[in-house]
Amino acid sequence: MSRSRGGYDGPAILSYGFRPFFFFGSLYAAVSIAVWLPVFSGFITLNTAFVPRDWHIHEMLFGYVAAVIAGFLMTAVPNWTGRLPLRGGPLALLFSTWVAGRLAISASAWIGWLAAAVVDSLFLVLLVGAVAREIVAGRKWDSLKIVGAVGLFGLANVAFHLEAHFAGAADYSVRLGLAVVILLVSLVGGRIIPSFTRNWLARSNPGRLPVPFAKFDVLSLAASAIALASWVALPASRGVGALMILCGVLHLVRLSRWAGDRVVADRLVLILHVAYLFVPLGFLLTGLSAFGIIGPGAGIHAWAAGAIGAMTLAVMTRATLGHTGRPLKASVATQVIYAAVVSAAVLRVCATLPVDHADQALLAAGFAWVLAFAVFALAYFRPLWTPRLA
Repeated sequence: MSRSRGGYDGPAILSYGFRPFFFFGSLYAAVSIAVWLPVFSGFITLNTAFVPRDWHIHEMLFGYVAAVIAGFLMTAVPNWTGRLPLRGGPLALLFSTWVAGRLAISASAWIGWLAAAVVDSLFLVLLVGAVAREIVAGRKWDSLKIVGAVGLFGLANVAFHLEAHFAGAADYSVRLGLAVVILLVSLVGGRIIPSFTRNWLARSNPGRLPVPFAKFDVLSLAASAIALASWVALPASRGVGALMILCGVLHLVRLSRWAGDRVVADRLVLILHVAYLFVPLGFLLTGLSAFGIIGPGAGIHAWAAGAIGAMTLAVMTRATLGHTGRPLKASVATQVIYAAVVSAAVLRVCATLPVDHADQALLAAGFAWVLAFAVFALAYFRPLWTPRLA
């Protein structure tokens, strides 16, 4: 995809990758769950090539999350490489493939599962190509691991379509896609959380600072990669469960080293720590499920609704403010977003447990999720659709 080296005078929404993907991704996250709630309750039915559960999982994981990954990378990679961002026509083309994928999945019962799979898979193929090109052109070889991770995520999407069609339901590919995203959250979170925390503390609350990235972080990430790969293949193994619990402890220790207790006054930083807390929680709950203590849904939703849902909103709000020239301050609306998504995650985990009113907790979780993403789309409409402030 080529790009102009001159000034950009097109629509603001296409001036930077985070703009279309964050805005429409958030809308899609809200609408998808708003549709899923009556489907889950049996009030309406979906006519797609997927069974309802697989549609729900696919569109949140490979629909919404894929959009946020694209928005993040199309914004971060130019900073890493010093090259111009993808914008204008090339960005519109990339974004259009994401939209086409969502339409293809919705129409998959009519166009067929294979046609839907081909259209849907194209987006991540183009994204990997665009990111790889920029990283190679900028000679940022250490960033190629991100390309590998997104490529693996794309393969998980292809496997999802194949598994859903030939096996009747996607299981291995769901775990693979989720495992890749949790590793990305662990990797990227381990870089940005201590960095943003250090910057705020040095300026506003001098004293104990986060521990820099060190061998302990490498150990935690390596152990997590092994545990998650094992979980993809053998989710019910007690040996894998023990390894998952160990990783949960490692991530708790890792989080404790980042001085999160000292940033309560800055909600933009605090939410990053709160979101990351769901990473070890997911490991611990998933480990316990291997021993039959709880169901597997608790850990999966701690990761999906908590670690991924809260972390993506934390990054989306901060990146939008910073890259549009707004002050890095959490407005009332932004704090409502954070409170809603964290509430959604907690309620969704509780709904998987053998407790009273689990169905009500699930519905409340869905409403809180829709609220979080709808408020983001409304509150950040102007920053995302208008030019950067001087």
